[in-house]
Amino acid sequence: QVQLVESGGGLVQAGEPLRLSCAASGRTSNINTMGWFRRQAPGKEREFVAAIRSSADTTNYADSVKGRFTISRDNAKNTVYLQMNNLKPEDTAVYYCAGRRNYYGNYDYWGQGTQVTVSS
Repeated sequence: QVQLVESGGGLVQAGEPLRLSCAASGRTSNINTMGWFRRQAPGKEREFVAAIRSSADTTNYADSVKGRFTISRDNAKNTVYLQMNNLKPEDTAVYYCAGRRNYYGNYDYWGQGTQVTVSS
C-alpha cells in the first residue's frame, strides 16, 4: 500500500505564494504519476490541478493554474510539491495529493487533503 500525506496549506492573501508538499510512504515504487486535485466547495466535484510523471519529464496543468502553479517531485525524498504563485480567492479549496500506478487512468491512492484559503 501507499500512504500520502499533504502539508503546507493555510490562509494567505491574494497575490501571495504558498507551497504544498505531499510525502509518500509504503510501496512508492508502484507510483508512476503523482497529481494534485482540489475541491473548491463541499458537494463540488474534485477537479484536476496538475500532474507529473516519475521521470519528472512530463507535467500537465489545468488551464486555470497554468503559469501560476508549478508541480515538481523529489524522488529521493518521495515527495511531490505544488508551488502556487499569485494566488487568487478562487484558488480556495481543499487540495489533495494523488498517486497512480499507470501512465493513464484513475488515480489509485489519495491523501487526506489540506485546506488552502485565499483572502481578497
